[in-house]
Amino acid sequence: MLLTALALACSSCGSGEPVETSKDRLTQRLYAWVNNGRIAYGHQDDLVYGHAWKVEDWEADPLDRSDIKDVAGRYPMLMGFDLGGIELADSCNLDGVPFGLMRKAAQLHAQRGGVVTFSWHPRNPLTGGDAWDISSDQVVKSILPGGEKAAEFNLWLRRAADFIDSIGPDVPIIFRPWHENLGSWFWWGGRLCSAQEYQELYRHTWLYFNKERGLTNLYWCYSPNGNCGPEAYMSRYPGDEFVDILGVDTYEYVGPDGLEEAGVRYSQEIREQLTYLTALSHEHQKLMCLSETGLEGIPDFHWWTERLYPAIKDFSIAYVLTWRNAWDKPGHFYGPWKGFEGASDFKAFSELEDIFFLDE
Repeated sequence: MLLTALALACSSCGSGEPVETSKDRLTQRLYAWVNNGRIAYGHQDDLVYGHAWKVEDWEADPLDRSDIKDVAGRYPMLMGFDLGGIELADSCNLDGVPFGLMRKAAQLHAQRGGVVTFSWHPRNPLTGGDAWDISSDQVVKSILPGGEKAAEFNLWLRRAADFIDSIGPDVPIIFRPWHENLGSWFWWGGRLCSAQEYQELYRHTWLYFNKERGLTNLYWCYSPNGNCGPEAYMSRYPGDEFVDILGVDTYEYVGPDGLEEAGVRYSQEIREQLTYLTALSHEHQKLMCLSETGLEGIPDFHWWTERLYPAIKDFSIAYVLTWRNAWDKPGHFYGPWKGFEGASDFKAFSELEDIFFLDE
């Protein structure tokens, strides 16, 4: 069934005349992908570093290097970046990526025809720790209107919005804040705040970016962690007005039962999650995606064609994004790289008819 709800809707200017924004154009692209039965591939931080390399002189660098392109011959269609650190006015994000480089990479990827997505792992505003500091269950409460850290958090929102604004209104961005909110490894997670507090946090963020700042290029993704049912998935849902696409973050982890069982379990979990997400996407008239996934180090050299693809091929997801290839941690990679033993399987994955990359 073709998905058309709100796909062609345009924003309006003060005179009432329809004005097509970059978000509107992105919406049409995403719906076209789904209606044509195609799934876009994405990779985190792909232009700014890779396995055993990173961009050094970013102002002069043409940003044409990519682990994915080295293997597949094409850039990923989706490119992810993270805003963690922008809230403190840092020059680099939490993974050491200069924000100037991030801006340049986002703009260049969009110019080439790609799509950009941003996550955000902000510091803990109450304790001063990082996003994974879960020592207090009062953090979200403290930053909501009236809370002791509300003014500081509003400054954080302003800094994040300033950066997004500097990228330009012609670059649409899939924005994915407050993700993996059912688990309890981030200070906004399930045991760290109430459902109402989480919803208020998400809506407050949306209202600031959309209404106060007028950022018309943001496409909002709600992406809890996986391994939950539809009831849990929707338990902290902020509402249809505040969400454009339904996502889920699910990774494969190898346990004591070994790699083979881990792969079987992962594929089954993905199918179960995308099954209920399909029902929710139709009920709420939203697109859906696999917003984060991967297997660290990819010890399964046929993971792409025998684990990931069979799990997603029967579902109408707009895209799948795998996590980053850290330049300074040899075993921390989720995409292939030139010389990797499993690269040929990724190449085969990239050539499947319904999986697509960026053709310049």
